[in-house]
Amino acid sequence: MVQKNDRVVTVFGGGGFVGRYVAQALHRHRVRVRIAQRDPRRAFFLKPLGGLGMTQFVRADVTDAASVRAAVQGSDAVINLVGILKGNFEAVHVTGARNVAEAAAEAGADALVHVSAIGADAASESRYGSSKGVGEGMVRQAFPGATIIRPSVVFGMEDNFVNRFARMARLLPFIPVLRGGVKLQPVWAADLGRAIAAAALDPRTHGGQTYELGGPQAISMRDLNGWICHATGRGTKPVAEIPDVAGRLLARTSGWVPGAPITWDQWLMLQQDNVASPDLPGFEAFGISPAPLAAVTEGWLTHYRRQGRFAQSPY
Repeated sequence: MVQKNDRVVTVFGGGGFVGRYVAQALHRHRVRVRIAQRDPRRAFFLKPLGGLGMTQFVRADVTDAASVRAAVQGSDAVINLVGILKGNFEAVHVTGARNVAEAAAEAGADALVHVSAIGADAASESRYGSSKGVGEGMVRQAFPGATIIRPSVVFGMEDNFVNRFARMARLLPFIPVLRGGVKLQPVWAADLGRAIAAAALDPRTHGGQTYELGGPQAISMRDLNGWICHATGRGTKPVAEIPDVAGRLLARTSGWVPGAPITWDQWLMLQQDNVASPDLPGFEAFGISPAPLAAVTEGWLTHYRRQGRFAQSPY
């Protein structure tokens, strides 16, 4: 029988897409998980994942230092998953990251895991990339032993990545693709969750390290969309690349509109590949063999096939 662990791990953003996988990984180690986010009620679905009293919920906003300090009291480890793709990047990625790191240090936590992103660079033209880079610096300054994890694009059953393209394949006569040659290294959310949990529970091994985590496939945006069409039984649907001139104009003139397909900042991020650096450690440091897309997407991509789960598998 696995014994209950007395460690308390506070997870900021634990009710989000990646957070649910981090919580599951932590619960496998029988640690107590404290979910900290602006509206804890949206994370109540996590309750059944752990035993009685193993999951706690607290209201906190990373941009509010007082609420962050209150949330981390008594924590042995702290994980910051909070990030945005549009909005006030500096408030969340810089001020928020600093608030969490300073609070973790003040609380005497022995581990801090800060989830950043591949492409984080204070000198980046993109506000997303530059704010992530500055945020990493803030974290290192406040908590030198922090573990920084930079994942590539994350996919999973609840994502807005593979699912978004699969919806397009179902609804449109062709698939429009921006920056078709740009390469990604999609990483399964469950693999990422295991790595984050491992870093939080073993600071002696992972403290002070920076990891870049990508899946086993470096695939172009063009080929990824073609693969999704094939996996959803729409392999004959054409993938049409939008010329850069048109894509740039689209992002510049309409990226500010709510629901726009791409913002100007996202366009800037697409100017470089989103793949893990060979100069930094990756999943191998955690003893994890990351899963490829085809190995895990069958369970939910059936939803997008013409006959659903009754359709013949394309594999």
